[in-house]
Amino acid sequence: MGIYEELQARGLIAQVTDEELIRELVNNGKATFYIGFDPTADSLHVGHFMALCLMKRLQEAGNKPIALIGGGTAMIGDPSGRTDMRQMMTTETIQHNCDCFKKQMSRFIDFSEGKALMVNNADWLLDLNYIEVLREVGAHFSVNRMLTAECYKQRMEKGLSFLEFNYMIMQSYDFYMLFQKYGCNLQFGGDDQWSNMLGGTELIRRKLGKDASAMTITLLLNSEGKKMGKTQSGAVWLDPDKTSPFEFYQYWRNVADPDVLKCIRMLTFLPLKEIDRMDAWEGAQLNQAKEILAFELTKLVHGEEEAQKAKEAAKALFSQGSAANMPKVELSEEDFKEGTIDILSMLVKAGLVPSRSEARRALQQGGVTVDGEKITDIGKSYTKADLSDGGLVLKRGKKKFCKVVM
Repeated sequence: MGIYEELQARGLIAQVTDEELIRELVNNGKATFYIGFDPTADSLHVGHFMALCLMKRLQEAGNKPIALIGGGTAMIGDPSGRTDMRQMMTTETIQHNCDCFKKQMSRFIDFSEGKALMVNNADWLLDLNYIEVLREVGAHFSVNRMLTAECYKQRMEKGLSFLEFNYMIMQSYDFYMLFQKYGCNLQFGGDDQWSNMLGGTELIRRKLGKDASAMTITLLLNSEGKKMGKTQSGAVWLDPDKTSPFEFYQYWRNVADPDVLKCIRMLTFLPLKEIDRMDAWEGAQLNQAKEILAFELTKLVHGEEEAQKAKEAAKALFSQGSAANMPKVELSEEDFKEGTIDILSMLVKAGLVPSRSEARRALQQGGVTVDGEKITDIGKSYTKADLSDGGLVLKRGKKKFCKVVM
């Protein structure tokens, strides 16, 4: 089985152009491909996870990845999947985020000896002449056709700015430049990027001729990845300072039953034959599958030692033992009123509930424990002395918990 067939078997490929050419390229290690990452934060999150895993798989098959950091396009903002306009960032913030990305990507991609590249589209986009863009690039785009793209349809309801309207042109120009500068002959992206990627392929072929070897492939990156990358409390980050290895492990340990085998197939590097045997698992076996998923992905992002610590901490927590590696929330002097903190405030401070009213509801429903003891009294308070001996393990339901310390 070639790498292209493996991607298909793992359920990654949604649609492609020039399938036989793409199959020949990637199966023979001839693809120089790119995936774009807009630096909208100082950490990647699990919404980027599928793209990173894909780059790793293709590089191991002999292909060359280009991680394109959108330092230029980030100044406009991608309207895909948005109902409002993205916040503008300073050039300093964008550069800081770019630096953080490369450090995290290096856990997945080997950048040594030219085996992979990291490129910033600010290098060419920021120096563009507006009239030149209109003449050389804009002439190849139909406004009528652009407005049929799904990414623009969503924004048209609330108002699409001319700034955002240019995003497709900029992304298409990226592929054109990468093709010319680095021989990039393949682009990957989520299914919500399909229109933007087709624009890049068409721009190359119109400017350089129909025989120009530029292709696009679309994978279920953003639609699946963004769904996986969000929780009720926000994003799940790859940076351990934002999402601890324990929290990262628990996120994957708690995926929904219908999603666990799909995630194992798409995201882990376990052999397909081994995963196929799991297809018949049900009931308690799905919990075992979730542990496998959580361990494999935590190992990939944070290393085997941290993955093992997270696994042991999770087992200790649910056996009411000590869980030294669970996430911690540190209280300050300001959190105490007259020497005590009430249970409602502690739940909010720990991030286990968004508000005091939600905390009150959780207590009334019997879903809150402190060091294994169920708490239903909304007036329950704790002193600094109560937290002095290693802190308190605070839990809401089965999936949300942390250690509260001073």
